[in-house]
Amino acid sequence: MFFLKDLPTKCMVENYAELYCPSDSAEVIKQLKMMREASILVRQLDSYFASHDISQLKFLILMVIDRELDRDWLYAVEISERLDVSKPVLSRAVKTLTDNGFLLTSKDSKDGRAIVLTLSDKGKSALESLLPDYFNILTKRSHKGE
Repeated sequence: MFFLKDLPTKCMVENYAELYCPSDSAEVIKQLKMMREASILVRQLDSYFASHDISQLKFLILMVIDRELDRDWLYAVEISERLDVSKPVLSRAVKTLTDNGFLLTSKDSKDGRAIVLTLSDKGKSALESLLPDYFNILTKRSHKGE
């Protein structure tokens, strides 16, 4: 993830816009501001999760399993698709979460080759302890400027 520290000046954007998008310099500025806000939010979340010895990806893995309404487990491929992360990256994160006791693995009852991932009690507890400040960070960002 990049960090957009300083926005280009309006004059600079307008100069480029004359060449590449003459009618949309205001939209370019708007999108750059949105990217700046996203950069700040990602940094805040990364810092928050790092202070709890967990990555944002590992937190999101716990979240997507927990948010299931009709079951308390997911296949790794489902998590990979929902988070849009590669299988090797997901495999490393899942291994760490499993080794640290946040996830439980078991064989699927219908397909013995498939692995089912479930939150352990430790994983549920960690998620419950992270969620309040996670949502606090998100809502403070969304209320900025109101």
